[in-house]
Amino acid sequence: MELLIWAGAAVSLVGMVGILYCALQVAKAKKAGLDDAALRARLRGVVAMNLGALFVSVIGLMLVVLGVTFK
Repeated sequence: MELLIWAGAAVSLVGMVGILYCALQVAKAKKAGLDDAALRARLRGVVAMNLGALFVSVIGLMLVVLGVTFK
């Protein structure tokens, strides 16, 4: 079960890196000074990626909890 804990921590870390990447993309898009329509178009793709990264992070945390529970 220790392997499950470490695997879950690694998956959760990948999700967190994805969330941080999305935050950097949003900051970069805001700094670019785009008009409203262009900013919305760029952020639409980032929102989808952010939800995916959040999902991966939650799955990793679930693996950690399962590993701790079964230990």
